[in-house]
Amino acid sequence: MSIKINHLTHVYNPGTAFEKVALDDVTLEIQKGEFIGLIGHTGSGKSTLIQHLNGIISPTSGEILLDGENIHKDKTKLKEVRRRIGLAFQYPEYQLFEMTVYKDVAFGPTNLKLTEEEIHHNVVSALETVGISEEIYEKSPFELSGGQKRRVAIAGVLAMNPEVLILDEPTAGLDPRGRDEILQAIKDLHDKRGITVILVSHSMEDVAKLVDRIIVMHRGKAAMQGTPKEIFSHVEELEQMGLAAPQVSYVFAELKKRGYDVPTDVYTVKEAKEVLLKLVKQVKS
Repeated sequence: MSIKINHLTHVYNPGTAFEKVALDDVTLEIQKGEFIGLIGHTGSGKSTLIQHLNGIISPTSGEILLDGENIHKDKTKLKEVRRRIGLAFQYPEYQLFEMTVYKDVAFGPTNLKLTEEEIHHNVVSALETVGISEEIYEKSPFELSGGQKRRVAIAGVLAMNPEVLILDEPTAGLDPRGRDEILQAIKDLHDKRGITVILVSHSMEDVAKLVDRIIVMHRGKAAMQGTPKEIFSHVEELEQMGLAAPQVSYVFAELKKRGYDVPTDVYTVKEAKEVLLKLVKQVKS
């Protein structure tokens, strides 16, 4: 399933003193199975863009094509669009409301009028995917840790069997352990299910480690797109947009300045470890 965004523009409060162009002639394409990182400074248009993809907001002009069909052409089909393109908002745990974890995750599939057997299969599959064990199914979601709540909330979206999963700052407000749990669950989800994932994040480290392609939003436009190495090689341009490269890249830039023979296109801790181990061996020999 592909998503094509053609000349998408959205204006809030048009014709008033509060008029704001949130998206300005954005054209993008997202292919089936891609892992996309969507980054940009606050107010760049990220949130407005993902709400368009899910059909929550209608364009001022332009169109969004899902498998070649304009999602806003027939408003009666928007429910199906939202099933196919699942959106987990920032702090999705605030949307938890049922008495048990199982019932909360089952809410979406139940509304789809699935059979009891299908609902059970979807719920268990979704909870297993995000690493929630069976012993937690009958607990109140409000008794869980922050990381567990976040995973249950994401499972509620997954239980609808979306073909695309959009995650808006999924690690926001979590402690390091909860953050690692969520990121691992997202990675496993993409690896095992092969669904399209769009990750909105302020963490350049997370983006560099996880995604295949990055889209940089700036002042309502898709200012840059490319692989992590391609995007993070433009440090000056990113800094002008209020962004930065992953911290590890600055460490390697400093090592280079001090005369060490190291590459400057290192963006993840894993890459850094490999390069530094080689460097240590060279120094010892």
